[in-house]
Amino acid sequence: MVERRPVREQVELDTITCAGRQHFVPGLAWPRFPPWDRGWHDPRHSPGLRYEEMPLYKERGCFVCHQRIRMLEGVRQAQWLTKTKLVEGLPPAVQSIVDNPAHGLQEHEQRVKDAISHARFWDTTQVAPRREQFCPVLFEDLIHLCRLMSRKYPSLSKRMMARNYRIAATWERESILLQVRGLNGILMNSMAPIPPVASKEEILATKEHALETFHPILPTIDLQEVNVYKELNDTGFRDGYPYPHPHTVFFLESANVCPDRFRPEQLRAKMLMFAFGNALAKAKALYGNDPKVLEQPVVVQSIGTDGQLFQFMVFQLNTTDLVSSDGVKNLVWIDSDQKLYERAVCIPEKKKRVVVKPVGIYGFQPDTFKKFLALYLHGTV
Repeated sequence: MVERRPVREQVELDTITCAGRQHFVPGLAWPRFPPWDRGWHDPRHSPGLRYEEMPLYKERGCFVCHQRIRMLEGVRQAQWLTKTKLVEGLPPAVQSIVDNPAHGLQEHEQRVKDAISHARFWDTTQVAPRREQFCPVLFEDLIHLCRLMSRKYPSLSKRMMARNYRIAATWERESILLQVRGLNGILMNSMAPIPPVASKEEILATKEHALETFHPILPTIDLQEVNVYKELNDTGFRDGYPYPHPHTVFFLESANVCPDRFRPEQLRAKMLMFAFGNALAKAKALYGNDPKVLEQPVVVQSIGTDGQLFQFMVFQLNTTDLVSSDGVKNLVWIDSDQKLYERAVCIPEKKKRVVVKPVGIYGFQPDTFKKFLALYLHGTV
């Protein structure tokens, strides 16, 4: 490849600058001075190393998925990257908990309404709280209601919530090196893993499933390509941690401005990628880095919400052999766009000085909390 030089160097012209005048003159070029060597290292003004000079630099690029990546193709793109088959709805093991009234919480409808009112009306001095305030409060209140079931199921107390942990998982997909890494949601760990939700027959039946492609769009679109990286698989916790098994990853989309929040399809893709990353890191810690079909699949759940709309997901990692699109696939169950309530009216609506719609919660849907509770109880009941 021929090096392209500036036009002035090609025709051997001298550049007339304003260096001699010591001030800017219109029509004269700005001078280029050699870099000043101060004689000592100043970290505040250091240009830093070039990428090629860094110890972790590699010629082969790696495509990274982190918490701010928004996938253009959504769940379809995440399915191809993780070699996963999609099943609509919740798995039978979770749906049976939803349908069984013996696993429900007493007076749960009134308690959930109080939790919504606490987040939207009571826990604020403002007329209408912002989403960044009421979304985390609602999440904590719902988790508190779920913890009340520990009196009936004592093993629920053997769990731990982790914030600001960092995950790292590396895999190869059709000659493309991929990574999921960095901060993500709130992880609930447990002392015992979630049992597999799909039978061996269902796992073997995934061999016949063909993954959907989206040619001419590349499957790595919107992922960040880097050349300075480390091929690492890390669950984010040290060896000997008493709650070693990932149970559920919670994602809160609490940005006030709508463009700053993930759209539901993008949020579901993000949930799938990080559920897969947590499962893959745990599988490689248990069974090694050799690609193979797992004898005991790893199950990780995920719940995403913006304080009103909920996304439920159950992911089962069946294989770490992800290079080819043939063979056994992973499985994911998604129950999408479940509203907990239609609207929370913080200011009464009036028409001709008559209150048409008073302050309150409208369109409450108790089945959404039943699914939230079922995912919390899954693995214990």
